[in-house]
Amino acid sequence: MKDISIYFQSVDSIAVTDGALSASVQIHDENGFPDLSKKGVAIFYVPEFRNSKQNANLSQNDFFRSELYQLFPGDNWSFSIYDLGTIVPGETVSDTYFAVSQVIAELVKNDIVPYIIGGSHDLTMACYKGFESLERMINICAVDYRLDIGEPSVEIASDGFVSHLLMQRPCYLFNYSCIGVQRPFVAKKELDLFSKLYFDVCRLGELNSDHKVAEPFLRNSDILTVDFNSIKNSESDALVYINPNGLYAEQICQISKYAGLSDKMSCVGVFDVDPNQSITSNRLLAQMIWYFIDGVSQRVGDFPIGSRKGYTKFHVHLEDFDDDLVFYKSDKSNRWWLEVKYQAEEHSKYDRHCLVPCAQDDYDNSLKNVIPDLWWKTLQKLS
Repeated sequence: MKDISIYFQSVDSIAVTDGALSASVQIHDENGFPDLSKKGVAIFYVPEFRNSKQNANLSQNDFFRSELYQLFPGDNWSFSIYDLGTIVPGETVSDTYFAVSQVIAELVKNDIVPYIIGGSHDLTMACYKGFESLERMINICAVDYRLDIGEPSVEIASDGFVSHLLMQRPCYLFNYSCIGVQRPFVAKKELDLFSKLYFDVCRLGELNSDHKVAEPFLRNSDILTVDFNSIKNSESDALVYINPNGLYAEQICQISKYAGLSDKMSCVGVFDVDPNQSITSNRLLAQMIWYFIDGVSQRVGDFPIGSRKGYTKFHVHLEDFDDDLVFYKSDKSNRWWLEVKYQAEEHSKYDRHCLVPCAQDDYDNSLKNVIPDLWWKTLQKLS
């Protein structure tokens, strides 16, 4: 593994509480950088705000750490948890992107899940670049009240970076999902673009009706990014966050748990975290991290790649449709996947994407001769 310690500043001393996370996390402190020899989760802070209008002049504040390390580990947390410290912003934003991408690439290669605290939401670009060296198609899921598309001809910004992702060559982005979207903040042309690209939009109202709708999107993603502004400001800090509508604390923690449970999820970033936020916000952020790690501890390794042993296979015949729809249900977790068949060479770059996580409702609706939207969308991207 390459030496990534050169990118980090150590953490100030943390008070150790017997039995709490402070006693078990391997922290980059005055004693040196952690030995990253075992798989696990690595937390680090990136206070890069220069591409954010709201937070352009904010400084470093990592009070979330003191809140996190007062919490106690969950059951069966048998893997390593690292705190790598802080990546101090470089001379330019591009320098910061480079440092973050290099760190992510090395961690992912070594089966360590990076958990980044930002910094503005455009750091999603750095997360994406960290996967470029893997040379495989990936999916990104964002929890955000906006779509953050922006214009490729305009400088990248916290509220405008998706267009820059799409312009990368070669482009390894297969799918982009955004959950928690609030329609008043999204232009029709942005929704139309997402529709043309067969990307996914899950509105806040859908999430409020049933938080389980988020789970298949998270199970299908390699990277999760969260805009802290997507959380209802009364749940975090009404003095520094301006959105009166948004996710409740319980919802964002449940989303964090779903992300941790996903075998595919390899990188998480929580961005637009205001350093001036209250103790309540820091506690919520700490609990989001806790629930993600708890989800990781409960992964069952049931993403159906290779052998289909351990899955129940269902064929559904639809009227006026040549082929049956094929569903798989995991015997371990009772989670569902939908197979999307396409003509491809052996070992195609799309192999990871022909089995799409879905809900049992998709299977139930197919019995009523309704083809799931995710089947159509995925087929169009594979074709």
